[in-house]
Parts: sequence; structure tokens; C-alpha cells
Amino acid sequence: MNCKHSALAKVYTIYLRLKVRKKGRKLGFSIPPNAFGPGLSIAHAGTIVVNSNAKIGCNCRIHVCVNIGADINDGSKAPKIGDNCYIGPGVKAYGDIEIGSNVGMGANAVVNKSFGSNLTIAGVPAKIISQVGPLQYRDTSK
Repeated sequence: MNCKHSALAKVYTIYLRLKVRKKGRKLGFSIPPNAFGPGLSIAHAGTIVVNSNAKIGCNCRIHVCVNIGADINDGSKAPKIGDNCYIGPGVKAYGDIEIGSNVGMGANAVVNKSFGSNLTIAGVPAKIISQVGPLQYRDTSK
């Protein structure tokens, strides 16, 4: 018997979704299930809004007042962000863009175009400020 299709499993799933929604409202998060890969780190409680079509990889660190939103013309097109990314406070990323792995996004950056991997981006609109990503910063501090 596959328990995924049982009535008890469906009731429990609904219960968990309601519990997550309640906790999210209390902490200021609007993060849909399965948007982030494993290893998500939320630095502080506060406003974080993520579109349900966004896909963010493993080991992402995200700060307060971040908005990852959809394209203004097509709500199904949202950012795709790679693994090991740092999303600083106040970052706004939106539209049909792709951000590579090991990318640091500086505080209050407005990311509206795609970027490759192993970079640090910042500014309004965001631009490359360093060819070094967050993992390299961590390694050089030894």
C-alpha cells in the first residue's frame, strides 16, 4: 500500500501546509514549498517573498526584505538561481532570469538580467562588481 494516496496522508499534508502558512505569517515569510533546495539558511525573521515558480538551488543564504518575483508580463516566468548563493538584505530579483551557482548578491541589488557563476553582483540595476563568489570569500579568510 502506498501511503501517499491514503486519506490520512492527505489530511496530514493539509495540516502541515496550514501550519507552515501560519508560521510564515508570524515570521513574515511567503516561501512556497519546493522553491529552495536543501540547506536553506534564513538569516533573520522579516519580510521574504518568493514566487511559487522560482527555483533556487542548494545551500542558499537569504536575508530580510528579499523579493524574488515573476515577470511583469508572464507570472509563470520567475528567476532560477543556482547553488551556494548569498542573497543579501533587500535584494529584488524578478523576471525570466538565470543566476549561476556561487553568486553573491549585494544588499539592495535589483537583479533584472541573467548572470553566470562565481560572481558578486550589486547595484541598481545589478552589475558584476567582483569575479569572486561567496565561497571564495569564505576560503580566503583563513
